[in-house]
Amino acid sequence: MNFVFISPNFPKIYSHFVKALHDRGVTVLGIGDERYETLNDELKANLTEYCYVSNLGNLDWMKNTISYLKDKYGEIDYIESNNEFWLESDAKLREFINAKNGVRPAELENWKYKSKMKAYFEKANVKVARYTLVSSLENSLKFIESVGYPVFAKPDNGVGAAGTFKISNEEELKEFHNKIGNEIYIMEEYIDGYITSFDGVANNESKVIVAFNETFPTPIDQVVKTNSDLYYYAKMDMPDDFRAMGERVVKSFGIKNRCFHIEFFVLKSDKPGLAKKGDVVAIEVNMRSPGGETPELLCKALSGSYYEIYADTICYNTSDLSRWGERKVAISANRKYQYNYVHSHDEIYAKYGDYIKDYGKYPPSFRDAMGDEFYIGAFPTLDKALEFQTFVNEKH
Repeated sequence: MNFVFISPNFPKIYSHFVKALHDRGVTVLGIGDERYETLNDELKANLTEYCYVSNLGNLDWMKNTISYLKDKYGEIDYIESNNEFWLESDAKLREFINAKNGVRPAELENWKYKSKMKAYFEKANVKVARYTLVSSLENSLKFIESVGYPVFAKPDNGVGAAGTFKISNEEELKEFHNKIGNEIYIMEEYIDGYITSFDGVANNESKVIVAFNETFPTPIDQVVKTNSDLYYYAKMDMPDDFRAMGERVVKSFGIKNRCFHIEFFVLKSDKPGLAKKGDVVAIEVNMRSPGGETPELLCKALSGSYYEIYADTICYNTSDLSRWGERKVAISANRKYQYNYVHSHDEIYAKYGDYIKDYGKYPPSFRDAMGDEFYIGAFPTLDKALEFQTFVNEKH
C-alpha cells in the first residue's frame, strides 16, 4: 500500500501516524514544506521517501510531485494530510492522480461549507441552529427579527475561531458588514452553551472504530476574545444516546477511512423555538483529527495509541481496542506566558507528577487559541481532573 502523507511534519505529533502506518507494512511517502534535515527522527526512520515543497499551496508543484511518486512507487492508495487547511488540496490531488481511496472535490463541497452541513445533521435527527447566509444588511436585520439578538457570524468555509463575530446590537451588525467585504458568512442564532465533541476514526463502511467525547467548558472563540486560559478534557465513556447520535452523524456524512471531529453545543438554558436546557445542537463536522496536541489527549484517555487505531483501520478496516489499558479522564490545562500563575512548573510536577502524561509548548500558529504551553494529565475521575486544572491555572 502506498500512502502519501501531506505535511507529515506539522504538527510534530503527526510523525506518530507515519510510524504506525510504516509498522504495518505501508509505504509512507511524505510531502512537506520543511527541509528533510530538520525533520524529527521518527519521520526520517519511517518515511520511505520525503519530497520537499516550499509552498504546499502551489497545486501545480504538488501535482508534479505526486506524479513523480506514482511513477516511482506505483498506484497511490491514499493521499491524506489529516489537516483541515489542506483538505481541499488533498481532494484535488486524489482526483488528479486517481487515488484508490478518499474524498474527491465534488463530495468535499458538501462538507466544507457550514451551511451545507445542516442537512446532514438533520438527516441524522440532530437539531441545528437557525441561520442565514449573509448577503446584505437588510437580509441580516430580517433574520434577526425572527431569532433576536445576539447572533453569531462566522465564515461559511473557514477553520477554527478566526473571523468570528458575536453581534449584540444594530451598531455591531453594521460594523460587521463593513468588515467582512466579499467573504461569504453564515449567521446563526446565538446559543448559550458549552461545546462537546464526538471524535474518533471510521472505517470504510462508516462504522465508528473508536470514539471519544471531548468537552470544552469555554468555547474557543471566547477564549480567543477574552484571552483566557483554555482547558478541555476527553474520555471514552459517554451516554449511550450521545454515542448513538455521533454514530448517526458519521453515517449521514458518509465518513470513511478517516479521523473525524464533530462539534455540538449543550445548551445552558432554554432557547425558545430551538431546544431546551441540556439539549444537544449541532455545530459542525471536521473531517480530520482534532487539532493541536489533542491526539495525545485521546491517547491518554485510551491508555493506548490513537495513531495505531487509525493505522489499523486503514490497513485492516478494524482495530482491537481490548489490548489497551484502563480508560481515563484525560485533561489538557493550558497556560499563557503573559500571566502570573500561583504554582510554578516544579510545584505542578511535585503535586501531580504521577498523573502528568505530557508537557509541551505550542507552535506560534496555535497560540492565540490554545495558549503557550500545556499540561496533559490522566485521572480516574472527572473531579480529580478538574482539581488538577484549577491548580495549574490558578493566578495571583
